[in-house]
Amino acid sequence: MKIIFAGSPQFAVPAFLNLNNKYGVAAVLTQPDRPLGRKQILTPTPVKAAALERGVPVYSFDRVKNHIDEIKALGCDVMITCAYGQILPKAVLDIFPLGVWNLHASLLPKFRGASPVESAILAGESHTGITVMKTEVELDSGDMLLVKRCEVGDKTCGELKEELSRLAAEAAIEAIAHIQSGEPQLLIQDESKVIFCKKIKKEDAKIDFNQIAPDIWRVIKAYSPEPAAFCHLNGQVLNIFNAQIGGDAEGNVGEVIWADKRGIVVKCGKGSLILTSLQLAGSRRMSAADFVNGRKIKVGDILD
Repeated sequence: MKIIFAGSPQFAVPAFLNLNNKYGVAAVLTQPDRPLGRKQILTPTPVKAAALERGVPVYSFDRVKNHIDEIKALGCDVMITCAYGQILPKAVLDIFPLGVWNLHASLLPKFRGASPVESAILAGESHTGITVMKTEVELDSGDMLLVKRCEVGDKTCGELKEELSRLAAEAAIEAIAHIQSGEPQLLIQDESKVIFCKKIKKEDAKIDFNQIAPDIWRVIKAYSPEPAAFCHLNGQVLNIFNAQIGGDAEGNVGEVIWADKRGIVVKCGKGSLILTSLQLAGSRRMSAADFVNGRKIKVGDILD
């Protein structure tokens, strides 16, 4: 069986490595190199870097739909995708006799679309996971081959993505075993339970301290480390990467009512939050203790 893998970010690297180590990957599709950092240095995707290190051919098509013949010429039997970043047209799906299978980071049919991990946290889901589904033209609508679950808990999005990335690597191997068996058993998605999620914009991460503490806490968790939940302190952008839910508090909404090495307590519309990891624009990320010691914040300050 010849496998082609399509993926781009670090999230997809463990799945590629597992497949390559177990079965061998004939080729990789990934997004084109992009300029990154302040110096805008042209940088390959993490999947491309991992593939080149292992001598696997890489194709960085700007628009995959314009390269049907090149993909067909690879003569692969099956494609496994994981956060590739492009919609695959029917002409690509039809190339592979054993199908195209996607490692999607949600418990489908919930959270089809571009931000499934963030959306699961924002929705207060107790569990999420990886669903391996057969790719169809309609977004994330295909029949499901297998599901691997994990607890959301109090993880930040970055922490949860690390766990899901490991699950995706396991799921990739299990998926190939099922496909090789000949007639894998598939489960149809329940269309009545479909939830779509959108691509995230920076403004989505703006904190509104008029909300209740648990809702704000989920916003902070969902957007940590990127794009980072934010508010303003004395006119400066303040990114908040982690927090705990506090108790009842007196004061004005957004007011700092306590600030010491244990944390920075802020009054919310109902309840309070204990901020534990912060960053002023142009500064480094700090613990609450360092932030307070640096006199960057004090009791009575207002976050808005």
